Amino acid sequence: MSNILNNKKISETTFRKEVVAIFDKYNNAIPLSIVEKELKKFNRITLYRTIKVFLEKGVIHEITINGAVSNYAICKDECDTIGHHHQHIHFKCTSCGIIFCVEVDRFPSINLPKYKIEQLEIQATGFCQSCNV
Repeated sequence: MSNILNNKKISETTFRKEVVAIFDKYNNAIPLSIVEKELKKFNRITLYRTIKVFLEKGVIHEITINGAVSNYAICKDECDTIGHHHQHIHFKCTSCGIIFCVEVDRFPSINLPKYKIEQLEIQATGFCQSCNV
């Protein structure tokens, strides 16, 4: 993950590296409030601009389930300025509230005559591995 900014052609700043490190630390999607809490000192406008650049360049992707607060997660290398290319399901645990990006072996294909699907997102809710005991 240390080269993600260079790979996405984003100039490295101490602040941007710190924000990437926070996202990289989590195995799940996180709300902006967690990023804010973990940053020691920051300017809110700089953080919002950084998030916007990260979204545009394919560093992170945004997840909103049922109109809840947006969560963000690190993208795989396939994402870029053209779009996010994920083959996973966004899963929200109804017990702990954590949102996970769960990889699947085969992503379903849907054919809608006379429509062109540009992006397909699947969201699921239930109990995560930790809560399902």
